[in-house]
Amino acid sequence: MSYSLHKFSAKIIKLGINPCVDIPQDIVSKLYTEAKKERGPVQIRGKLQGKSFKANVVKYKGQWRLYLNYIMRRDAAVDVGDTAKIELQYDPEPRIESVPRQLAAALSKNKKAKEAFNKLSRSRQKEILRYLNFIKTEEILLRHIKTIVESLSGEKVNKLNYLLER
Repeated sequence: MSYSLHKFSAKIIKLGINPCVDIPQDIVSKLYTEAKKERGPVQIRGKLQGKSFKANVVKYKGQWRLYLNYIMRRDAAVDVGDTAKIELQYDPEPRIESVPRQLAAALSKNKKAKEAFNKLSRSRQKEILRYLNFIKTEEILLRHIKTIVESLSGEKVNKLNYLLER
């Protein structure tokens, strides 16, 4: 099935530390219709200045927004204060993050950490997996997995706990 392409321009603003654009309400309404949803975030694919990305449209402080991460802004050569051309389309493709084999192995060796990981919300698990899948080197990946497993099992508290405690 093909979904409508919604085009608009918007000024990139910063909310706290997060660059984003406001999404026009008429586009949000059309995305909801296409997604067959009545509430919650809507997953989309799109283009920022012609550069492709996948993201979610979310409501924050009463306004629908598209958050623009560093990679999106870098690839599109835009930043806070710029007006950007944006194309959005509902994306029905499931967003599944693979479990790094190193994490699976570490969790299989630590029952307490595995149980704690399984008790996390699906969105939190997905966030952790996305974080780990983004790491480029084996050394850093293993270091972060060790820290996450220690945190999940209650052995250590450190800067990565923010991934686990939301």
